[in-house]
Order: sequence, then C-alpha cells, then structure tokens
Amino acid sequence: MAELLRTHSSDELCEWMAYEQVTGPLGPERQDLLFGILTATVSNGSRGKGQRAKEPKDFIPKWDQGAKREPADWRQMLATVQSMNRRLGGADRREGSR
Repeated sequence: MAELLRTHSSDELCEWMAYEQVTGPLGPERQDLLFGILTATVSNGSRGKGQRAKEPKDFIPKWDQGAKREPADWRQMLATVQSMNRRLGGADRREGSR
C-alpha cells in the first residue's frame, strides 16, 4: 500500500476508480466471475439429462456475510482511519494535527 501511494497520485487513483465503475471490477472480484463462468461451463458440460443447468453465480463465493451494520458515525470513521494511518506509519498532514 505504501508503494502504491508513493508511486501514484490521488488523481490517478481516482481515474482507476472511475475506470472500474465503467468496465466492472478489476482484480479478485473479476477473477471470481471468470472462474464462475468457467466452472459453470465445465459443470454443465458433464451434467446428466434432466439436471438443471448451473449458473456462474452458483460457483462464486459470497464474501463478507457478517451481520449488517448500521453506518458508522463520521467520528468513528475518522478514529478508525487515524488508527490505521498510525499503524501503517503514515503522517497526519492536517492543520493543527499532532
């Protein structure tokens, strides 16, 4: 993460986020879909007569199935970000920060 932030500007990261919004997810999420399609193809090619065809979504794991949480208060989110920033050795460059 540190290398990514060192070598890419926030403008470039925003451009990648916008690109992903248009083209679909990059990385592991896209791979889950591609492997789901591949697995469904193989599975359906070897299924017996009368068996229902499987869809790619039947083979894609469902991530983060924890309890639905209420949105966090902005102060809680800020405290979390500050904590992560400290653990990763980041600097707080806001005016008046310690």
